[in-house]
This record gives sequence, structure tokens and C-alpha cells, in this order.
Amino acid sequence: MTNSLAEAFPAGEFLADELDARGWTQAEFAEILDRPAQFVSEIVSGKKEITRESAVQIAAALGTSPEYWLNLQNAYLLWNQRNDTNVQAQLDAVRLRARLQELAPMSLLEKRGLINGGTLSAQRKALEKLFNVDDIFEEPALLIAARRANPTEPVVNTQLAWAACARRIADKLKVAPYDAQGLEAVAAQVTSMAKAPAGVRRLPSAFADVGVRLVYLEAFPASKIDGCSLSHDDGGPVICISGRGKRLDKVLYTILHEAAHIHCGHLEKEPYIVDDQERRPTLGLEDEADRVAAAWVLPTPLPQVPDRVTAPWITAEANEIGVHPIVLIGQLQNAGRLPWRTTLVKGAPSVTEHLSAW
Repeated sequence: MTNSLAEAFPAGEFLADELDARGWTQAEFAEILDRPAQFVSEIVSGKKEITRESAVQIAAALGTSPEYWLNLQNAYLLWNQRNDTNVQAQLDAVRLRARLQELAPMSLLEKRGLINGGTLSAQRKALEKLFNVDDIFEEPALLIAARRANPTEPVVNTQLAWAACARRIADKLKVAPYDAQGLEAVAAQVTSMAKAPAGVRRLPSAFADVGVRLVYLEAFPASKIDGCSLSHDDGGPVICISGRGKRLDKVLYTILHEAAHIHCGHLEKEPYIVDDQERRPTLGLEDEADRVAAAWVLPTPLPQVPDRVTAPWITAEANEIGVHPIVLIGQLQNAGRLPWRTTLVKGAPSVTEHLSAW
């Protein structure tokens, strides 16, 4: 590392010059300070550092400020550190660990087996590969896009790393060439394909047939991410979901919302779109995606709702429409026709087990 500071000298040398200028011996100065002669000798020779206490005493004797002597002492110590290769190697390691943690929750990624680390050097290489950069101190494309999407908010490293890991999973998937019309057709059938929760297992192959990689990666703790859509290196789109909602209708809606981003051409404007229902990004694209996704959820308009909605009515109407009852319940809740705390959601199916089979 190139030294950016001019050479510094021990504070004791400046003290020796001051004593010479006054014609004082070290022994005489020690008497002035009411200190042993060895005390002054060790400061002058650099064997002893100037402390706050001694800086105050020296300043009182010489008519200077304590800060002057402490600054001389610190400047010399820092200069020494900057020119100590062992110290610099330690500091470089600190900077690297800080950078790795800035980009990703390292211990979590290793625990999940998403990266293979061990040594600091191995961790660096693993993260460079994960974020597709030649040097870890470069700005990954995902990070740049995330900052552009949320310019007033800090980037959450768990979300950034989650999306990067999901993208790497997508790299392993083989899909057909992207078919925009095919995506629209598949999206319109998602809720009917998953009328039984186990039908969720069929979705990745259905999307692959129209050139869309569909990936599940369990959400990282505290990441608060529902899903994201992004462009793959081959130009095809990728949908990643975290399954954070667990409930069948919530997971299906997340898939459709990401599909809507693709269908609406949003990836042409932003190559990386993260969706967190609690913290909506400021892209100005979310409302349009919501409208398109909502139109795909039910193949027919909402039925006329009776004054008292019962479980038998929900079941009958859902069968008529061709979706799982919880999907109809979710739409009625979104439309304000059912309260969010309705007992009708009791026993709603979780699809985590089926997502894990992807």
C-alpha cells in the first residue's frame, strides 16, 4: 500500500528541540514537571508514549496546548502503522470482512450451504462468483439496481444476497425460449393449476415451457422479501419467490405479481425488481403489476357476495370458478368484502412443503 502521509517523527524529538531552544537539560525539565529524570529521558528517546496526563504537564511547562503534543504522538503512531506491512495486512482483512458483510449475511449463507467459505480468501471468491464481479469491491449490478429503485432507503443486504442466490439457482434451470404470449396464458391458469395445493409443484415446468425460470428460495431471516423478478444472463426472465406468506393464495399472488412485471415490460426499465409488501419500492411500476396480477387470479369476475358469507358458499363458488377456496377468500379480503381476521381463513393451506419440491 502506498503511504499517503509525509514522514512523521517521534514526539520526543520535538520535545528535545524545545528543551534545546530553552537551554534546559532533561534533568532540569524533569524537576519542573516533578517527575523522575528517567520519565523525560524515555519520552525523548521514544520509549514512552505521551499520555493525556503527561501532555497536560508538558504543555503547562512549555506554554503550549496538550493537543499539540497528543497530535504529534498520534501522527507518529499512525504513520508507523501505515508503514507496517503486518498492520496493513490486518487492516486489509478487516476491510474485506466488512465488505463481505455489507453485501451478504456471510454466516447465514455458509450455514445454508449457499456458499462454501472457510478462509477469508475463499469467502471472497465465493461472493465474487455469487455477485458476478471480478473484484468484491466493485459495485454488483444487483446493488446498483437496488439503489436506483430505492434511492432514499438503505439497501438490505439480506435481500440483495437472497436475490443473488436465487439467480444462481436459476442458472441451473433449462427453459424454452421466452414466449410473451405463452407467459400470459400460463399466468391466467396458475390459480386453476393450483386448485389443489399440490398443484404448486407443476408451476416451474409450466413456466419453463414459456421461457421463464421459476425459483423458490426460502426467505432469509429479517429479509422481508416476497419475491423478485430479474433478467437472466441469457436475456430470459426469472421469477424468484421466498414463500414468506406460506398461505397458498399469498404465494400464488406473489408469482403472478412477478409475472406481471415481466408481462408489462418492467424488466426493460429495471433489470432487478424486489417486492416486499411491507416496504414497496418507489419504481412507479407496482400499481400496474398489481392490476395485471389481480386480473389473472380469478378466471371470472368476483361472484355476487351475500350479506353473510359462509364456508359452504365459499366452497361452492370456488368450485364453480375452479380455484381453491382460500384464493377466493383472499380476493374477497382484498376487495374489502371480507375482514382480514375472518374465521374463514382458519386451516388455510401452507405450500412450503410443495415449494421445497421444486
